[in-house]
Amino acid sequence: MKTADEKYMGRALAEARFAAQIGEIPIGAVIVHDHQVIGTGHNLREHTQLTTQHAELMAIEAACLTQHSWRLTDCTLYVTIEPCLMCAGAILNARIPRVVYGAANPKAGAGESLYQVLTDERQNHQVELQTGCRASEAAQIMQQFFRSKRKKHRKKPRQPLDN
Repeated sequence: MKTADEKYMGRALAEARFAAQIGEIPIGAVIVHDHQVIGTGHNLREHTQLTTQHAELMAIEAACLTQHSWRLTDCTLYVTIEPCLMCAGAILNARIPRVVYGAANPKAGAGESLYQVLTDERQNHQVELQTGCRASEAAQIMQQFFRSKRKKHRKKPRQPLDN
């Protein structure tokens, strides 16, 4: 039997898979309030050519519109990969009290891996972090995406010139 966290992470993983299908970095996010999904998102940077179109920001914007408020107190954000600095800033500004993420992001993670922005006591808001929820699935989606990208971009062997 799956926990609520595993269930909602499943929705975020579905968003990540969709992002991969459309050629975006496969990260998905879902925001839940009172056991209801109020915002979802997946990366859209390649399609929009806007640097801010990360899964977390898309979900936060959708949730704010649903709630008619920029404050997302009493909400939980589920995201497949540990948030970056930009997304961590948005999470803090939206006052999201809890974040559940799947796989760590050692190169850009702002939850625990590289920075600890979300739990820094110097901030006026701290976030409860739950890490590793369905992490192997989240990591596998990313690995498969980048593996297929590398295969497509491998150079074909040069053909000798005819003289």
